[in-house]
Amino acid sequence: MLAGRTPEGTATVAPRYAREVERDRRFEGPSDLHLHSTHSDGTESPALVMAAAHRHGVRTAALTDHDTTSGWAEAAEAATSLGMTFVPGMELSARHRWRSVHVLAYLIDPDDTGLRAMTDRIRSSRLDRAQIMADRISRDYDIAWDDIVAQTTDGATVGRPHIADALVARGIVADRGEAFASILHPSNEYYVALYAPDPVTAVELVVAAGGVPVIAHPAGRALLPDSVTSAMLDAGLAGFELRHRENLPEPTRELARLAAARDLVVTGSSDYHGLGKPNVPGENTTDDAMVQRLFALGRGSAPVFP
Repeated sequence: MLAGRTPEGTATVAPRYAREVERDRRFEGPSDLHLHSTHSDGTESPALVMAAAHRHGVRTAALTDHDTTSGWAEAAEAATSLGMTFVPGMELSARHRWRSVHVLAYLIDPDDTGLRAMTDRIRSSRLDRAQIMADRISRDYDIAWDDIVAQTTDGATVGRPHIADALVARGIVADRGEAFASILHPSNEYYVALYAPDPVTAVELVVAAGGVPVIAHPAGRALLPDSVTSAMLDAGLAGFELRHRENLPEPTRELARLAAARDLVVTGSSDYHGLGKPNVPGENTTDDAMVQRLFALGRGSAPVFP
């Protein structure tokens, strides 16, 4: 079971269940392995995220907040109280040149030194970035840093979604979508890039932490260069999130062929953010056989059964 948090606010886990004892434990589908809470850029607490997943028929769920595991304990308690299986996860930020690459990291050791150092650095960069962007935006719009902080919860790192929510609250834009398409767009002078490791390093960090790395929504635009994908696979990339509303048909088919040829894990998820996105829990799910493969591969932490 999950065992609370460290003083830094990161959830910790008890030693992984012994395979001899747990080999017959079964989870129940449908499984949604990509959901966000207020510990990153979602609009609901971890407990409310699990409740929403349950209402929509999900029976195995992963909390995958950006660059943090601080919501694990609350999510696990809520999920198991509802009879659901909880899968510890995180969405690790990475970058290839101008493009953001998100690596879903399942069943990691949250106290792994290398991974913790990287996520601490990313979160620090996200805060610095948000402050610089807020300062730039405030020169042209009636918005202050306090307005942005007011959109966060304790333990959450301030980021662009919180700036977007502040812009909505001030009546400057109608919703997050308009904010990201205009004031917060990368082409705008207000934008500041986030520090993130290259994708190969991200995969290596997840593997070193005993986790299972899967690229999130990898076919939402042009695919990564073959050389980068190949290097990620060599580093231990386990699979692709191919059932996701942002993926485009032809790139998805291309990655599906690669996944079949390399016997990779294929997942499907909602990428739920509460009111932050229109995505609905369970709108895409992961086949039971693939969930079982994730459980077999992960060694940094354990799924938490009801």
